[in-house]
This record gives sequence, structure tokens and C-alpha cells, in this order.
Amino acid sequence: MKYRHSFHAGNFADVHKHVTLLALLRAMQRKDKGFLYLDTHAGAGRYDLSAPETHRGAEARHGITALTGSSSVADCAEINDYLAAVAALRGEIGDAHLYPGSPWLAAHMLRPQDRGICWEILPAECRALERALGGFRRMRVECADGTDQLRAVLPSRERRCLLLIDPPYENPAAELDLATQTILTSLQRLANCVVMLWYPIKDERTLAPWLARVERAFSAPTLSLELWIYPRDSRVGLNGSGLLLVNPPHQFEQRAALWQQELHALLDKVPHGGSTAQWLVRDADVDHASA
Repeated sequence: MKYRHSFHAGNFADVHKHVTLLALLRAMQRKDKGFLYLDTHAGAGRYDLSAPETHRGAEARHGITALTGSSSVADCAEINDYLAAVAALRGEIGDAHLYPGSPWLAAHMLRPQDRGICWEILPAECRALERALGGFRRMRVECADGTDQLRAVLPSRERRCLLLIDPPYENPAAELDLATQTILTSLQRLANCVVMLWYPIKDERTLAPWLARVERAFSAPTLSLELWIYPRDSRVGLNGSGLLLVNPPHQFEQRAALWQQELHALLDKVPHGGSTAQWLVRDADVDHASA
């Protein structure tokens, strides 16, 4: 079965990914100079959490629904920015069940000097993405494999880029290795490119060796952010959400550690999980988002 983002829309991993994505976008916008946003596996752009294809929001109950239904008020500005973005989509369309994917969140934030390209290989998903982003002139949608298209757009004319890679992980070991090579190739073309790769925390036997290979292969500053709400060695399903950040903004890990701790407290009620913000390759004290 081909992976579709809708099955997992709004779950705890989406919350983790999207809070971080919005924080990266805001960091990129600390400088007036424009940047290029790239999304290699974009999905449909927005999702109806009341629809059968999202299992009527079953996974979202432990993600966005838990956040919006919580009596607790988030302390971190990054979490509140994310909740405001979700509310903006729902208010714009007039549907309290909608959930934005990463393309909509990015398109909603792009300034006149910024632009974006989103790729989606599945035709039906791509058509849905075109409809979802129809009102955003700064974002272009292409029905193609984004991984194959990066060479055509990098280096970008802006010389600043935020690249999101969010593979389906139908074959996790192979796709992690492909993502590693994709990042290395992209950095060869634009050394200061900021990259965010989402990865699942499901099987430590696959994950730990891959992270060790990343540590050996990369020379650019590389940060791992992880949030898990189930025991990491559980074989039931998705235990946690990982984000590999290459060339993260200066002191980004300090803020990320705070919002991850707060997300863990809000989403993991038992609790079984935890969070980490760990350098794989140390930061050279350069703010790449503003470069």
C-alpha cells in the first residue's frame, strides 16, 4: 500500500514536526533577504480529521486534538504559534476539523521575497495539494519525486534555503540512507542550506546505526531532536518522532529542548516517553538561517 499522509494527520509526530518547522521558518525570516522553501514529500496540504481516510482523527487524538482540548495553556511561544496556525486554517475555511500539512503551514508564512516549491509524486495527493495551495502565489506545486528534482533548483538564486524531507519510510533502512545521500548532495550544491529530515522512532536496531553513520558522514552542524511518548523498544507501532536538523539556527537547540519538554508533558499523560536535543556534529556558532 502506498503511504498517504492523511492516515497519520495531526498525530503527535505531526505536532512535533510542525512546531519545529514553524520555528525554523521564523528563524529564516529574522533576515529581510528572501529564501527558498522546498518540501520533497508534500502530501495533500490539508486534511479533514472527521473523514474516513484519516480514521476520523484517531491518531490526532494523541496529537493536535489533545493539545486543543487541553485545559493547560502552553508556555512556549513556538507551540502557541503552531496552535494559531491551525486555528487560522480552520477559521479561513470555516471547518473545525481541518488540519494543515507542512506545505500549507509554510505557504501561510512566506513573505513577498520568499518562495517555495512542493513536490508530491502521487497524482491524487498532488491534485489535492494544488487545491489546498491555490491561493498562495509564492508556492509552486509539482507532481514529481522531490528527491529527484533537488538538483534542478539548488543552488537557489536566493542563496538561502530551507529543505524539508519527510519520506514515507515504507522501507525505513533504505530510505534513511537515501535521505542521508540527498542531504549530502544538497549541501554540496548549497553549503548553508538548512535541512530538516523527519524520521520515525520505531526500531533502535535500524535507527542507532544510521545516526552513527550520519555522525561520521556529515561535517555541517547537525542536531537530532527526538520526542517519544511510548517506550522506545516497543514494537507495536510508532513510538516517537525524530528530526535531523542540518545547519540549524544559532541556539536553536536551546529553544527546541524547552518546547519538546512541554510537548512531552502535554501529550504523554502516562508518562512512558521523553525528549532529547543532541548534537551529532557540533555547531560552529554560525546562524545559518540568517546567512
